[in-house]
Amino acid sequence: MVTNDEAEVADLVLITGASRGIGAATARALVREHGMNVLLVSRDAKAMAEVVSSCTDPNKAEIMSIDLSLPEAVEDIRRKVGERRLRAVINNAGLFRSMQLGHWTLDDLEEIFRVNAHVPFLLVQALADRLVGEPPGHVVNIGSMGGVQGSVKFPGLSGYSASKAALAGYTECLAEELRHRGIACNCLALGSVDTEMLRAAFPDHRAELTVAEMGSYVARFALEGHKFFNAKVLPVSTGTP
Repeated sequence: MVTNDEAEVADLVLITGASRGIGAATARALVREHGMNVLLVSRDAKAMAEVVSSCTDPNKAEIMSIDLSLPEAVEDIRRKVGERRLRAVINNAGLFRSMQLGHWTLDDLEEIFRVNAHVPFLLVQALADRLVGEPPGHVVNIGSMGGVQGSVKFPGLSGYSASKAALAGYTECLAEELRHRGIACNCLALGSVDTEMLRAAFPDHRAELTVAEMGSYVARFALEGHKFFNAKVLPVSTGTP
């Protein structure tokens, strides 16, 4: 784990949903390929501890176990970051729910929109001052091809896809809100990646991209993508199920 002295002087990348899948792979890639310090945020402390132990330099990683749906989550994360400078915030955490039309309730929709769209927006709002500096701070929202207008949609995923479309909209708005502070904000709309979530949703589909490959891409984009893009919703997909 990082020490307090090290944390005070080193830039940090915050990753939500970092206990498994793309979030965990991104954390590993940031440490292994870029030597970055990372703060992993997720509900599953045990799984995050395993991710940290698998990093090439566990001293560059720390964890925070919290449920992002709780009202106090954003403020608690802000306090955890403290006065440290953030190089990037990667909003990777997401709630996946499949439900046929006729069964959705307002509570279901409010929960999925809260976790997938509203909390990422509020987290960036709370941490914006920590992203100011050089190199420029970068917000990377992990969206979905399902949230891209005109893309293929699937029965049962209305709430999920619509919440990711809302995240894309928040991305464009945040980029304008933060532009004068020198902070970029982009959304990566991911297609098929071999994650547990994809296998559960589409058991007969086999994705070509591994989580390690996508994690490496997201890590590099978080650190360099601001040089090329801002206020963009970028499809990152070789195909959809």
